[in-house]
Amino acid sequence: MAYGRRDTGKSPIRSGVGQWCSSNLPKTVVRHNSQAVLMSSMVHRLLAMASSFWSQWCNIGYGGAGLFVSFAVIAVGAISWHILRKESLALPPGPRGMPVLGNLPFLHPDLHSCFAKMAQKYGPVMRLWLGNKLTVVLSSPSLAKEVLRDNDAIFADRDTPIAMLTMTYGGSGLIWARCDQNWRMLRKVWVGEMLSKVSLDRLYALRHREVWDSMRRIYANAGTSVNVNEHTFSAMINVITSMLWGRTLEGEERRHADKEFRQVVWEMFDLLTKPDVSDLFPVLAPLDIQGKNSKMKKLGSRLDRIFDFIINHHEVKGLSMEGIENKDREHKDLLQIFLQNEEGSKGILDKTQLKALFLDMVAAGTDTASSAVEWAMAELMNKPEKMERAQKELEQVVGMNNMVEETHLPKLPFLNAVVKEVLRLHPPGPFLVPRRTREPCVLRGYTIPSGTQVLVNAWAIHRDPEFWDSPSEFQPERFLSGSLKCDYSGNDFRYLPFGSGRRICAGVPLAERIVPHILASMLHLFDWRLPDGVNGVDLTEKFGLVLRKATPFVAIPKPRLSNLDLYT
Repeated sequence: MAYGRRDTGKSPIRSGVGQWCSSNLPKTVVRHNSQAVLMSSMVHRLLAMASSFWSQWCNIGYGGAGLFVSFAVIAVGAISWHILRKESLALPPGPRGMPVLGNLPFLHPDLHSCFAKMAQKYGPVMRLWLGNKLTVVLSSPSLAKEVLRDNDAIFADRDTPIAMLTMTYGGSGLIWARCDQNWRMLRKVWVGEMLSKVSLDRLYALRHREVWDSMRRIYANAGTSVNVNEHTFSAMINVITSMLWGRTLEGEERRHADKEFRQVVWEMFDLLTKPDVSDLFPVLAPLDIQGKNSKMKKLGSRLDRIFDFIINHHEVKGLSMEGIENKDREHKDLLQIFLQNEEGSKGILDKTQLKALFLDMVAAGTDTASSAVEWAMAELMNKPEKMERAQKELEQVVGMNNMVEETHLPKLPFLNAVVKEVLRLHPPGPFLVPRRTREPCVLRGYTIPSGTQVLVNAWAIHRDPEFWDSPSEFQPERFLSGSLKCDYSGNDFRYLPFGSGRRICAGVPLAERIVPHILASMLHLFDWRLPDGVNGVDLTEKFGLVLRKATPFVAIPKPRLSNLDLYT
């Protein structure tokens, strides 16, 4: 691999630019003396390019407003371009960009693979300008370890998209909160109450009910084409809402709330997949040029009304758990747990934090899990011998007259290897969750200014031939070998589907249970074939907030078990 600077793994981060300046490192800095001339000679071209660029990359179709957007971006970007480069900094290597737009015009839409190819030229620590946002991309296990574990205090904050802040009540939840005392309190509540082993065990009946209902819906569509991602996303929403308020709301009230909740969440996720000019040029955020933040506020208001209805329902019905027998306490949903905690602990969480945590659980457990199941089914469909092996394992462990239970999962090594391999090839978040530096620091001899966006390209690390044999091949067997015992803890920095360190994905305990449970149920209860005329599954990826298939995976299920009563 031809790196500009070898990744030896020996150079530690030293906090503070001053320490770097006092070292014996060379202070060669490339000055952009030709930028003023370049801007002067290309201004007309930039205007046309900016209008075209935003239309293609951000799906903006504003007609005359597009010219205004172009002028605004050019003006603001030109000022930022010179201010940010006024002071010489030994930034990491990277491709030369254009004034204002930086490297944006030269990037392929599939940024994860684009950045992986660029890292082969510029090295495992690479600098890019996305608009006027300085971004550093890391593409090696040793660098990931330095940032995520060894020096994570400097890199612990999130680089939060504007619309995401609106969606999450100003970052009031766990995923996007600043790493401070409030975040530590939320993490303690999440780990101790929401997704602890005791809590997940207690909520198993609610999860199993929803998984089984989803299999019944597949059975009802046997012999016809099923969109696996849509089906699994719906199943995951039902699992999450059942865990959140499945015993607080029942009957028609719950069906109505769940339906509205699914619709709002789907629209929010769809909105978040669209790039936002405000994130590339933060100074333009108050203008909300695309109207994305305004749309998110409207969706947030709808979501807030749903949460208020459910919480008020709990309060009106007096479901505080006071006086309820211990037997019933073991079957309460998370809303009941939290409101009991609020009353017993004199308000450890306010209602905004409670809503934000519930939304975090949805974000961490729906789109990511449904995409993982879809990728697994797609990869297995292209490797029928591996699908057959997984089904035979299920026959031996579960039996042909039983449903899959969570207790079966630890006894299914090949199925678990399939899940691990899918998360290696197609990590749900190819860049994990974007980080933001709290203070200036030095990484491998390069200056990383305060406020820099830092991306760990887990997708590139997972496919690096230096660490993986046949890295682009779907080979679940690699995780059955005694020499490779990767798990989801983030301790092996070659394998980071959920990140590592203090900001590791908070939904891991749930994902470890629900993804293999749904996948195992689909494989055990049904045989699958492609629609007539379809030869093989296209495995092209589509970059976004979650790494999805470019084309939905559609297949036709056929009941596998002879006892059809099990499906009803």
